[in-house]
Amino acid sequence: MKNDFCDVNKARIRHTTHLANMQHLSTISFPHDLSEFSEIIDVRSPSEYALDHIPGAINLPVLGDEQRARVGEIYKSNPFEARRLGAALISANVSEHIQSKMMEHGIDYSPLLYCWRGGMRSRSFTFILKSIGWKPHVVQGGYRAFRKFIVEDTEEIFLTEGLNLQVLSGLTGVGKTRLLHTIREQGGQVLDLEGLANHKGSLLGATPSSAQPAQKKFETDLWHQMKQFDLTKPIFTEAESNRIGNVHCPPALWQALKRSRVINIQLPVTERIKILLEDYPHFQEEAEDLKHLLSKLIPLRGHEQVNQWNSLIDEKNWGDFVQSVLENHYDLCYRAPGAEDSNYQLATADVKISDASKNSFEEAAKQTLSLA
Repeated sequence: MKNDFCDVNKARIRHTTHLANMQHLSTISFPHDLSEFSEIIDVRSPSEYALDHIPGAINLPVLGDEQRARVGEIYKSNPFEARRLGAALISANVSEHIQSKMMEHGIDYSPLLYCWRGGMRSRSFTFILKSIGWKPHVVQGGYRAFRKFIVEDTEEIFLTEGLNLQVLSGLTGVGKTRLLHTIREQGGQVLDLEGLANHKGSLLGATPSSAQPAQKKFETDLWHQMKQFDLTKPIFTEAESNRIGNVHCPPALWQALKRSRVINIQLPVTERIKILLEDYPHFQEEAEDLKHLLSKLIPLRGHEQVNQWNSLIDEKNWGDFVQSVLENHYDLCYRAPGAEDSNYQLATADVKISDASKNSFEEAAKQTLSLA
């Protein structure tokens, strides 16, 4: 009996020690310099990772999507059985990750791990890595804590006194995005909202074969981009609607755009047509998809106008089609900065671009930079 009693006590001591070790894993909270870690590991399921994640994080899930759903379903009726199954699955998955992704790491390997709430998924993985002799850390509060931090930090960034946003406005097709890219090539700081949203911000603005990010991912990428900038220097961006495709501008950004200086970009309509034909080549290959999108404009522009556009598409008369869409739809929808229905202030400067050539945009970029 004495030996049995001692064995039981030893088991309790080992269990208590294990819990203490789990509880004393190294943790970090935000804000924190993430560059000190060897890598960042998101241990959530692939679908959770796809919706949003800490910039630069790799996905090494301890439970796959189906496994996570299965454990969650069992937990509703039998928490013990769910934990037992979860432990087995996590152990197997962590073992696979270590053998396939981590065997080359040396003793100085110091990763940062996180799950949804900083709970058992990340801590189980971290405990194993610590047992090996590595120096892992856990995000206290997990992804939820990171999300809360970037929402607050993004608001603080865009409310920064003296934030120098320079907004490029102008009719559809004047090449605002093209000008932004040229400004970046010349060393300017550029916030490409359409690039972050993966959408050109209009009915026809979706990117072929490439979905938009989730709202949270858009906001994370926006925050990450702003953290790369010197906020005391000009940051050039484009006048956008509050909604860019399926994502929307955070309120603090929308307010910052409202306060910002506006530069009006001008380009002759013939050159606007050239740019749009270059930027939307897929519509010439997918004419039926284009017609389907245009049908959504019937309540606004009427059957006769949409039928005329469809006829020009059938004739492959792309130049006249683009000009008609500009003059009979996009230009009519344009909200000029300073107008009552615009979020933007009246433009304080004009940049006139003569044509769609690279040289003209390079000159326009120099002029725009000098205005700022």
